[in-house]
Amino acid sequence: MKSRSESLIRLKKFQVDEDRRQLSQIEMMVADFERMAAELDQQIELEHNKTGISDATHFAYSTFAKAALNRRDNLLTSANDMREKLESAQYKLAESLEDLKKVETLHEREHKRELAEDAKHEQAEYDEIARMRHMTR
Repeated sequence: MKSRSESLIRLKKFQVDEDRRQLSQIEMMVADFERMAAELDQQIELEHNKTGISDATHFAYSTFAKAALNRRDNLLTSANDMREKLESAQYKLAESLEDLKKVETLHEREHKRELAEDAKHEQAEYDEIARMRHMTR
């Protein structure tokens, strides 16, 4: 029984580690998307300064700036989508941690119960030895 609960604890720890890894990956993706969008903002600003046209509806607006604006918007949309996944991953990690804590608590109770039972048997053996010694005197 002991090995079964220990196996369950290892499984739950593995799940927690996997959920943490997944959460970390999503956080990195969001940060990368936001960093790339900020870099595109800088490039767009440079293009605006270079051409002197910052109105995207102007007929002579830079093709590069239009493409960069679209790419930046797509990156920001992707970052927002990933934030939703981030919230879901945070919730899943919290659930996994809670499950791990429950299993560890049950394992601890089981271990204490086994120790108490062992102590009870040991005490019974000592009592039997004492009773035998008392009878031989």
